[in-house]
Amino acid sequence: MARTVEGLWTQFFRYGPYALLGLATLLGAVAVPQLMTRQELYIAGILLPPALALQTWWSRALPRLAASRAEHPVAAAAALPEGTTAGGVYFALRTVIAFALTWLNPFFALYACLGYFDAGVLLRPRAARVGLLVTAVPLAGSQSGGLPPAAPAQWIAFAVLLGFNATLALGLNHLGVKEAQRAEERARTIAALEQALAENSALHDQLVIQAREAGVADERRRLAAEIHDTIAQGLTGIIAQLQVVAATPDPGQAREHLDRAQSLARRSLGEARRSVHNLAPAALEHDTLPEALKKTVAEWSERTGVPARFTATGTAEPLHEEVAATLLRIAQEALANTAKHAAADRVGVTLSYMGDEITLDVRDDGRGFDQPAAAPRSGSGGFGLDGMRARAARIAGSVAVESEPGQGTAISARVPLVHHD
Repeated sequence: MARTVEGLWTQFFRYGPYALLGLATLLGAVAVPQLMTRQELYIAGILLPPALALQTWWSRALPRLAASRAEHPVAAAAALPEGTTAGGVYFALRTVIAFALTWLNPFFALYACLGYFDAGVLLRPRAARVGLLVTAVPLAGSQSGGLPPAAPAQWIAFAVLLGFNATLALGLNHLGVKEAQRAEERARTIAALEQALAENSALHDQLVIQAREAGVADERRRLAAEIHDTIAQGLTGIIAQLQVVAATPDPGQAREHLDRAQSLARRSLGEARRSVHNLAPAALEHDTLPEALKKTVAEWSERTGVPARFTATGTAEPLHEEVAATLLRIAQEALANTAKHAAADRVGVTLSYMGDEITLDVRDDGRGFDQPAAAPRSGSGGFGLDGMRARAARIAGSVAVESEPGQGTAISARVPLVHHD
């Protein structure tokens, strides 16, 4: 917005004087028979070329000032230290020409009013006030019927209008000066803030780098966990099916296990693609979490031959996609660990809606393990128990493990119940 305003002022200071002078000349020419004698017409014709030449000179001088300050013309003129000789000469000559033209024809007050806009820019503060008062004279003369006043009533009107114009011009100039002071104060404040930011730029850059590295590391952990939960588990299942095929002489049974291996390959490929794009698991695309868990448990039981039962308790509620995906992935990982290590005879999976929390329990009656010996490794990148804990922690949840050798294993994930958006 500020750039737009500055651009408009730039265009006005560059082309406005030409436009106002041309408009005043056009209106004055229309009113010549009523307002000007032939002699006054000749004098006005003599004054117009110098007015154009003066404006052309100043229009060319402003861009040079701007180039020396790397700013636009208006800012360059405003940056003149309390007025300069060039600005003062331009203002004085233009005011004299405008006064003379307005004396000859009141319509040239349109050209004279330029002094209201740039007196504070081109002149020193005291000279600017004088310039505004001088500019008010042709404006008041034009408004009262022309210069010089021809009758007492016109003189009275001229005096009143001169007072009004002078008061208005000086008042607006005073407000402009105050606003400029406030703008300067704001600029100093901004400069101080920029200096403070510059002094802390090294720390800021370091924090940005650390944040970027943390984001990259988190994304790597996410992808590592997704690959482990999709491709690795899928390949494990495929290998198991192919081993059965290699060991069985029954073509029908071999065909069945080959079909399962092919289905696992397709599903793993789809899940890998969804993981790369950070999409929800395919199992949740059309099913709720309880439905997806029920199918997952049934498919796992069919594939491994281990009886497994899924139970949901509490009132099911629509869950946020991230919560549902996290619990599904934890269940898949727990079942994969059970198939790989537990040698269990039975498995139970329970999903419980508990007010503002939701828990997932996966229990088996397998061989169990010694927990201190199987403590999660730091920096593992998101595999096994470590991966389950990391997934739950990302949504402010937790994973607890209970296991003893020969007593089976129980994995319990507890996360906040966040509803679907």
